[in-house]
Amino acid sequence: MITMNKHFFSRKSFIKKSFATTAFNLPLLLLLFWLIPALSLAGPRGEARPPIVFEDPQIESDYLELAEELRCLVCQNQNLIDSNADLADDLRREVAKLLKQGKNKAQVTEFMVDRYGDFVLYNPPVKSTTWLLWGGPFVLMFLGMFLVLRKINAARAIKNGDSSELSEQEKEKLQAILKNKE
Repeated sequence: MITMNKHFFSRKSFIKKSFATTAFNLPLLLLLFWLIPALSLAGPRGEARPPIVFEDPQIESDYLELAEELRCLVCQNQNLIDSNADLADDLRREVAKLLKQGKNKAQVTEFMVDRYGDFVLYNPPVKSTTWLLWGGPFVLMFLGMFLVLRKINAARAIKNGDSSELSEQEKEKLQAILKNKE
């Protein structure tokens, strides 16, 4: 059986209980009031764009090939098909528009390179502006191999006692120092 305290319904008791409950829930309430607006911003932005539709299957296959060959400039590690970035969507629509205007794959690729540079291509051509991109990894690899081999040879020389021999002049100086100590 529940017995009620005479102060259970008193005003002071109610204020103490509600303050304790509010103080305990204050961080939760603040988090809730902060989280609700933040979550409302997390949804999709703007209107959904209509899908890109092609009437000609050849244009659609050219579009898919180009979208796989061109890099998303925002994501940098994804092609246009894999990227969900707004810029990738704009680039996909630009490629589709150019193909629908009758341009071929080479003309569309040239347009994109003129506009965004060789970086938009997943396989940039080897030329004077990209030689470091193509040759840099090999130069670094050979430099690393050279340094590792040099370090290994130095360690072997120390281990075998094959350190560099002293010249005659250095030997004489060493003998003189040793005689002076005696």
